[in-house]
Amino acid sequence: MKSSERRAPVGGEHAPMGIGALAERFGLATHVLRHWEAMGLLTPARDPAGRRRYGTADLTRVAVILRAKEAGLSLGTIRSLVAAADPATRRDLLLEEAEVLRSRIAAAQASLGLIECALGCDHEDPSRCAHFQQMVAERVGPDAAVHLPLRPRALDA
Repeated sequence: MKSSERRAPVGGEHAPMGIGALAERFGLATHVLRHWEAMGLLTPARDPAGRRRYGTADLTRVAVILRAKEAGLSLGTIRSLVAAADPATRRDLLLEEAEVLRSRIAAAQASLGLIECALGCDHEDPSRCAHFQQMVAERVGPDAAVHLPLRPRALDA
């Protein structure tokens, strides 16, 4: 039977694979997997020659790490989540991360609002826009006067 004709393993188990095959499967560089191992995120088995052999559990772990990274979690946070035996500890970590994500979303929405305001503004120089000036004043705070620099006349020509 050709390798391209191999059937899916029974019970969802995959034959152990080397680091290159696992890295290729997920579009990663092999040094990334080594780094994750050094951080304690992966613990592949070793063959008699000492080469890493990744099984089904390792495939799942890599997929979980990648999804967690896509969600914005740091490798340190992922390691803490994986290491936490207590569900309450994991929940606390996730609550903290959810709050960080909410803050990042709010900042991104504010940035988008600023950009959309500038794109929709009739002023050639957005710093002359009353709405922009209000946003700057809110950012500076109520205790400080706002002095927006005017463009030099040479740039107006």
